[in-house]
Amino acid sequence: MLSPSLAQEIAGDTSAVIGFNVLITDSEGTVIGSGDRSRVGTFHEASVEVLRTQEPATHTTAQAQSLRGVRAGVTLPLVRDGHAVGTVGITGTPAQVGRFGLLVKRQTEILMRESVLLRSRVLRERVLEDLIVDVASYDAQVVEPDFIVFRAAELGFDLRLSRVAIAMEVTVPDEERGGGGRGHGTGYTGGRRPRDTALVRPELLRTVREAFPDPQDIVANAAPGWIGVLHRLRGEAVDAGVAAVCGRLTEVADVRYGLVLRAGIGEPASSVGGLHDSYQDACDALRLGARVAPGAPVHRIGDLRGHQLLAAVGQHTRARLLALTAVELRAQPDWPVLRETVVAWCENGFNLVRASAALHIHRNTLVYRMNKIEQISGRSLRDRGALSLYLACLADQLDPTHVPSTHR
Repeated sequence: MLSPSLAQEIAGDTSAVIGFNVLITDSEGTVIGSGDRSRVGTFHEASVEVLRTQEPATHTTAQAQSLRGVRAGVTLPLVRDGHAVGTVGITGTPAQVGRFGLLVKRQTEILMRESVLLRSRVLRERVLEDLIVDVASYDAQVVEPDFIVFRAAELGFDLRLSRVAIAMEVTVPDEERGGGGRGHGTGYTGGRRPRDTALVRPELLRTVREAFPDPQDIVANAAPGWIGVLHRLRGEAVDAGVAAVCGRLTEVADVRYGLVLRAGIGEPASSVGGLHDSYQDACDALRLGARVAPGAPVHRIGDLRGHQLLAAVGQHTRARLLALTAVELRAQPDWPVLRETVVAWCENGFNLVRASAALHIHRNTLVYRMNKIEQISGRSLRDRGALSLYLACLADQLDPTHVPSTHR
């Protein structure tokens, strides 16, 4: 119940404050903390009766001489949940130290409770971290899914419920890394420096938990600089509310903590294997989203499936696709605008109204751009030729030298 290190700290500090030696024993009567360190490890016989009766005892010098390891003073029980877990003794004449007895006993018991609570919180935090890591690194060939389900159930979580995995990357702004620029998607400026990140990150973790308050939401550190969330869904789909919550968290991380937070959102799942895939999808969304839309702090894998597929085939294959499909277009000075036009046209169902709205341009402007694309590429945007061109545009977005369109 009471660790020797904590007992020694309490005994040493209290002895210095009251001016009398304080010693603390364990439940067997062995001294585990004392202002007089030479007494640590010795047996304190008076504690045996105090532990048995849970009643304080006083001993004069004459009485103490007949007891092993005891000096004149007062000995009081330390009680936790109705059980005596040790004693605290104060050396001196009973008349001198008696007035300190109850105060020292209560203070020690308070520190004991706080230590137990802190230890239990730390242990739970570590178990939650292990659970997130187990899901993230799950391999059906190595671990039975029922084992992870059981571990989660011990913590009160049912992994069979519909959930979505969210991966959050937390970094300091570019100024703190020596980059001199602003963090992606943040309002941070050089005039306000972030606080010590070692102190801030636990506060940010609490803020993320407040944003995902469902008792079935699992939120924990997944790795240094990463927070993992297994968010319980009330329906079968991931609604816009999840992305909105993540968006608000990116703002809070910036304004309140001076940190850059980016979030990737996976797909719904209701099994260990599915949650593993959802978490990997969330990480992919972060990685791919940083290339496709570096200014956006939140990315959903559902919006990046084509990019995910192309990323899996390798850079050489993507480069060949570009060279064989869009080399003339890529040579145009307004290539970023033309590329975004092809993407919007295909992702909006080849519909002029929806595509022009997505690009924030007039329908006539869209028609002009499409005609230009078809003339230069020699491919029609109104048949299956549009698909090859669309994939080439996605491949170009994955290029490390990708430059986003800055105007529509």
